[in-house]
Amino acid sequence: MTSDPHTSAPSGAPSALRATAPLTKTPPPPDPVAGEHDRWHRTHRPWSARRLPAALVAAVILVAAGAALVDVVAVRAGRPAAAWRRHLTGELGTRPVDDVWMLTGAAVATAVGLWLIVLALTPGLRHQLPLRTPTPGVRACLDRDGAADLLRDAAMQVPGVSTARIRVRRHRVKARADVRFRDLQQVKDDLTAVLHEERDRLALARPPRIVVRVRRRTD
Repeated sequence: MTSDPHTSAPSGAPSALRATAPLTKTPPPPDPVAGEHDRWHRTHRPWSARRLPAALVAAVILVAAGAALVDVVAVRAGRPAAAWRRHLTGELGTRPVDDVWMLTGAAVATAVGLWLIVLALTPGLRHQLPLRTPTPGVRACLDRDGAADLLRDAAMQVPGVSTARIRVRRHRVKARADVRFRDLQQVKDDLTAVLHEERDRLALARPPRIVVRVRRRTD
C-alpha cells in the first residue's frame, strides 16, 4: 500500500512548505529631512581685498624708497647728501635707545606691524554673514543689515508689536520691541518663536543666539 503524496505531515514535524523568516533586518527607509540637511554645507566668509591698507602701505613704501633712491643717486653723482638724510643719520647715531622719541617710534612701528599681521591673518568683511550652500565650494553671504530687515519684518507680524529694533551681530541678535496691547510675556514668547523661525529660514552657517526684550508702550 503506497502512501498518498498529498497527505500532510504530522503537526509536530516541520513542514518543508512552511515559510521561513529572514535572519537579517531590512534597513529603515532614509529620512528625507536628514538627507536634506546633509546636502547643505557650511561656508566661511570670503577674504577681503584690503585695498585701503594695501594702498596706504604701498604709498608709504613708494615715497620712502623713491626719496632714498634719489638721494643715493645724487650722492653717487658727486652731490652732497640731502639735509633730511644727514639729520636723520645724526639723530639715530646720537640719541640713546631709551630716548622718548626712540621708544615712540619703536611703538608706532610695532603697532603698524601687528596691524598688518592681523589684516593678513583675518578674512575681514565682518559685516557679512556666511550662509549654508547645497554645493561644496560655493560661497554665499548675507549682509547684516539685510538680515536685520528680514527679522524686523517678521517681528512686526506678531500681534501687539508696534515697533521693533533688530541688531544683528556675529554671535547674537538683539531684538527690542514696543508692545501696545496683549500680555508682555505672551508677546515675548511669540516674538522669540517667530524670530527663531525666521533665523532658521536664513540658512546661516552659524546661527546667532537671539535675545528678545519687550516693553510696554504707553504714549
